Amino acid sequence: MRRWPGAIVACAVCALALPVRASDGARLSTLLGLMRAELAGSSLKRPMLLKSSETSDGLKGDVYAIVDQPMGALVTLLGTPTQWCETMLLHINNRKCTVASGPSGAEITLSVVRKYDQPVENAFQLPFVFNLIDKTAQHLEVRLAANSGPLGTSNYRIVVEAVPADASHSFLHFSYSYEENFLAHTAMQAYLATFGRSKVGFTVIGQTPEGTPEYVGGTHGLVERNAMRYFLALDAHVNATKDPESARNAWFSDTEKYPRQLHEIDRATYLELKANDAQH
Repeated sequence: MRRWPGAIVACAVCALALPVRASDGARLSTLLGLMRAELAGSSLKRPMLLKSSETSDGLKGDVYAIVDQPMGALVTLLGTPTQWCETMLLHINNRKCTVASGPSGAEITLSVVRKYDQPVENAFQLPFVFNLIDKTAQHLEVRLAANSGPLGTSNYRIVVEAVPADASHSFLHFSYSYEENFLAHTAMQAYLATFGRSKVGFTVIGQTPEGTPEYVGGTHGLVERNAMRYFLALDAHVNATKDPESARNAWFSDTEKYPRQLHEIDRATYLELKANDAQH
């Protein structure tokens, strides 16, 4: 079994010796208490932390954040497959989303392109099974699972949990992970060594000779960028509920706060692209 060299994990998360599951949101509420100081001092311009870590055959990105919505709003806006389609379509590489009934329940099928300017006809399909684990005023948990992906990737997992932070804010944990076989890993390393060599993530691993932050690159940087894009899509969806265009503008504005990691295109091009996607 292949092992990844060097996980990047914050000490607050490593120190949390709690079971994987706990009744209601007790585990996540305890984590919030442990992370409040770290969240308050985050370098990400808001109370938010992003971690990348290893799995047995892949990588995982985790975002922890206090969001400006009470639990009631999150439960309403993230508790159904249709709402998730609207959320995930904000991601620049997701060109189409459909909801249908499958043998295991509701299925959300994403059409994903490798580069935003590719036509939707070139997209690969990711069929996620939607599983609503818990939906109460004290705890929300949603899990999406796609067992197969393109070009040797598999076991895509998206998990969102939330608990109240106070009367008007919630503490949200977003997790994104996938696995890849040896050939997919080799192809990705080749890309990251050539076309993707300048791309970085969010974890600071040192300083450059000029004294500026040096960010994690490679596959850790890749999974951090994608986890952040999806988290910002969730945040934009629950905070900009007037109409779809307001959510798109919010997502673009939020990603532009991190141009080193997330800038791809100008606002007008993104809005035009997503207006066209909505017609699908």
